[in-house]
Amino acid sequence: MPSRRGGAAVGMLDELPAIEAGAVVALRLACAPMSDPARRDFSRLPGGRAAIDALCQMADVCATFGRRPLMHHALTCRCLGGDEACLAQIVAAVLAGDRDDAMALACLMARADLAPVLVSHAERAGVALSRMAAAPAHETDHGAGAATLH
Repeated sequence: MPSRRGGAAVGMLDELPAIEAGAVVALRLACAPMSDPARRDFSRLPGGRAAIDALCQMADVCATFGRRPLMHHALTCRCLGGDEACLAQIVAAVLAGDRDDAMALACLMARADLAPVLVSHAERAGVALSRMAAAPAHETDHGAGAATLH
C-alpha cells in the first residue's frame, strides 16, 4: 500500500490566511480536470488562472522529482493535508520575502536542486493570489446583481 503521509490532516483550511488558503484551493483545482466548473470559475477571477498554472507546475515538479507522491484532499474537503500545508507555507514564505525559509521548505517536497524551481513557481502563485485578494469585490463577483442590458 502506498504511503499517504503527505495527506494526513494537519489542520483546517478555514484556519489559514487568505493567500495560503488560496494556494491550497489552487493546488486542488490544478489537480482537478480542466472541465471542472469550479476550476473554470476560479480561473475567471483576477489572478486565478495564473495561480492554478503556478500550482500545477509545482505539483508537476513534486510528481516528477518529489521525495514521494504528492497528496492532496478533495476540493470540498475542509481538512488541510500535510503536503498542502507545506506548499502553502512555501508560497507564504516567498511572498513575505523569506526566500531562505521557502527554499528549506521546498527541499522537504523535492530534490534540493529543484528547490529554486519550486520557489519560483510559488512566487508566481503568491503574486497571482495577492492580486486576487486585492481585487475589488465587483471584479470577483461575476454575475451577482448583474443586469441584462440586451
